[in-house]
Amino acid sequence: MIGINDIALKAKAASRELANMSAEDKKSMLYAMADSLRDNVDYILFENNKDINKAKSVGTPEALIDRLMLNKDRIEAMAQGLTDIADLDDPIGEVMDAFDRPNGLKVEKVRVPFGVVGIIYESRPNVTADAIAICIKTSNAVILKGGKEAINSNIAIANVIINGGMNYKMPPNSIVMLEDTSRESASEMMNARGYIDLLIPRGGAGLISSVVENAKVPVIQTGVGNCHLFIDETADRDMALNILINAKTSRPGVCNAIETLLVHRNIAADFLPVAIGKLKEFGVKIVGCDRCQLYGVEPATDEDFYKEFLDLKI
Repeated sequence: MIGINDIALKAKAASRELANMSAEDKKSMLYAMADSLRDNVDYILFENNKDINKAKSVGTPEALIDRLMLNKDRIEAMAQGLTDIADLDDPIGEVMDAFDRPNGLKVEKVRVPFGVVGIIYESRPNVTADAIAICIKTSNAVILKGGKEAINSNIAIANVIINGGMNYKMPPNSIVMLEDTSRESASEMMNARGYIDLLIPRGGAGLISSVVENAKVPVIQTGVGNCHLFIDETADRDMALNILINAKTSRPGVCNAIETLLVHRNIAADFLPVAIGKLKEFGVKIVGCDRCQLYGVEPATDEDFYKEFLDLKI
């Protein structure tokens, strides 16, 4: 066992220091983290390549390898994300509501940090930077558990960001990346009541369901990435077709790729044959309801309508 409670106790101490940091210090700290990412691109890519090579060796689908892969542009996007979050208004201390009681007591509803946030996620290494940025901006310490597929990338990104933050006033143990990717470590996080103040699962339906059903600590439940595109009868059809192809084929392994196409019945006879033909040109497997099968697609199962394919399937 990895001692999550001990790790969380140290993170809790860091969270109290973070809660007392000024908005400007947190902003500068996030900028320092972004600079550290930009200064260590080669190291991050070297570690990411280990994960890519392993994924290829076990026959991981190309869409999921793309989800895992980093390049200079994607690392720059992570760095830019840190600075974008740094530039947002600081939420801590904001008075959301206030009223006076008849006895003269003044009551205020004020935004405060949670304390220690645990995040369990799967194989997208950019989530590491996103999660850190949001937690630090809101004065929360964070314990991260990523998927085994991206472990080298995640450790590299976390180390680089931690080094950047430590160069600018960040309390030790504000950010912890767990190197243990086992189910046991996830179970420890789910049972760390009184140590982890909030747990957030980010990933597929199986992960989210497991955390929601088994955690003893408070959980924020996120949705799965089952994105739909609806084409109305009034739509610009050329634009609709371009959106469809881009949203399905450019990066099918990410959570905002579309998985379901809905077409208004009044234009189905004209639009669907064109859309189906174009999707097939890009190698997309198409399944559909009984009405869509009239246009030459395979039957969909009940499960298909709820599934996040993360692949060239719609």
